[in-house]
Amino acid sequence: MSLNKTCAVPERIANITTPRDMVTYLEGVRGERGQSPIVLRPTSTQEVALCVHHCASHDIPFVPQSGNTGLVGASVPDDTGQMAVLSLDKLRGVFKVDLANRSVTVGAGLRLSDVNARLTEHGLFFPIDLGSDPMIGGMVATNTGGGRFLRYGDVRRNVLGLTVVLNTVEADILTLGSPVRKNNTGPDWKQNYIGTSGWYGVITEVILNLEPVVQEQETAIIVPSSDAAMLVLLQHLEARLGPLLSAYEFMSEPAMRHAFAHVSSLKNAFEDGIIPPNAVLIEVSRTTSKAPWDTPLDEVLQSALMEAWELENAPLQDALFGRPEEIWALRHALSEGVKSAGPLIAFDLGFTRDKVIAFRAEMARMLPQEFPEIEICDFGHLGDGGLHFNLIKSGGPLTSDYELELRDWVVEAAVERFGASYSAEHGIGPKNIRYFERYSVLEETQLKRQGDLFASRPIRKLETPK
Repeated sequence: MSLNKTCAVPERIANITTPRDMVTYLEGVRGERGQSPIVLRPTSTQEVALCVHHCASHDIPFVPQSGNTGLVGASVPDDTGQMAVLSLDKLRGVFKVDLANRSVTVGAGLRLSDVNARLTEHGLFFPIDLGSDPMIGGMVATNTGGGRFLRYGDVRRNVLGLTVVLNTVEADILTLGSPVRKNNTGPDWKQNYIGTSGWYGVITEVILNLEPVVQEQETAIIVPSSDAAMLVLLQHLEARLGPLLSAYEFMSEPAMRHAFAHVSSLKNAFEDGIIPPNAVLIEVSRTTSKAPWDTPLDEVLQSALMEAWELENAPLQDALFGRPEEIWALRHALSEGVKSAGPLIAFDLGFTRDKVIAFRAEMARMLPQEFPEIEICDFGHLGDGGLHFNLIKSGGPLTSDYELELRDWVVEAAVERFGASYSAEHGIGPKNIRYFERYSVLEETQLKRQGDLFASRPIRKLETPK
């Protein structure tokens, strides 16, 4: 494969055209594969604009690619061999900390671990907790949430401003938002580029809100008395612990079983090693340590759980306490454990919190009847309604027709009967595009396709009518 000579990129732009060197840019985390004639690797916002202008001028389709850690194939080129990859991995030159404002301006190509490592000396961090290590640009483009959404919210809540190159021939560069947190002088235009997967433009720099590093945390794994009890316990802990409650993650027995089988170093602390039908990881944390007014967090958590035991129809049967790194090791091993168990069909669904419980009950009843080869291995962020609904197929290979039938059946049930989002935080991509077309309202779809309102023109300063 090669680009037509008339479409050669500007010489100043680093690129890769050798097939063996492009492999990591053409393969997704869950086996997606595409083809591309070139990987563009600009080093600045201006170079991104050159790339976008060049591609638009020569009708070369391109896909922006950040850390390529997404789970719906959105950053992998298609299989036509005509789509360029616009990688952000060299946009690493910007890192400006504003300690007084508790914010930082970063290049979109910096990874989450890079940002937090550089902030350690200042006692600050970017408070989005993920199992993978994505780049900041992709986190903003997909509006990631993570395990501590309950405390800190999603990326959208923590972005103060950004720089974006519009997907037009002009490739206009817009600077939207600012380090100022309170600004109601007009529409918040930056929101149109957060969680829209690069639809309107390529994010190159971001101003992030920072939080003080956690100084004290305690964790426990709770065995609930029933599925419904998980929500009862959550409401009790929120009322008693307030902002100290930073994570509330549920894990199903099949997901935990596969994690223990896949990761031999995991410690099974359940009584007699018997894994319960469901378990909940609870974390409490704070940014102060040994302050005179602070009760030790282990006492706080144990007191709140003791109160829960005294409630009518106590919502918990058992509580296992341990070091946070050991407790979280199980939660972080779930994805790899499920992935190793067999052909995987994964869904990232978002519900109101009560509907998570109802949906799971419906699936446990109906899936074995409709798809008897399927094992449900789900887990998720019950505190914010997010459900990683993972299905493992046994008894033969996973065909594309079977997967499509299963996906349609699950998504239809989730969206139409339980009011769910078919993409809580993983974005659209090839896995979800058919549901975007099916469920997005006509007006919204037209706006996204045309981009006339948000993206196709530079934003001009408003003038007072004369």
